[in-house]
Amino acid sequence: MFEAENIRDWRGHDVVDSGGRKIGTLESVYVDTATDLPAFAAVTIGMPTRRRLVFVPVHKAVVGPDYVKVTYDKGLVKDAPGIDPDGELAAEDEGAVFAHYELPYEQGTRGERRLGRR
Repeated sequence: MFEAENIRDWRGHDVVDSGGRKIGTLESVYVDTATDLPAFAAVTIGMPTRRRLVFVPVHKAVVGPDYVKVTYDKGLVKDAPGIDPDGELAAEDEGAVFAHYELPYEQGTRGERRLGRR
């Protein structure tokens, strides 16, 4: 395994928790707009008729042959704020995603979004 430097290349691969349990499938990556570095993965979870995207931090994520392993437990990720599969994370909902993982959240100095989808 190695650190996920360019995690965007792993779209469509399984996302697993620290214990190796499958959480879902990597759909997209949200970058920190201040640094342009990957910050959160949007992960598709649920049954085929009831899918949603949840967000999980990718700090210290590693990749294996067919998966991305995050440092968070499957239960915590599945309880994370989510959106519809065709949706976009609204600016006013960003703070809740950070708070779910007990991460500090600050908008840009002029109220800019903190996360951008790539």
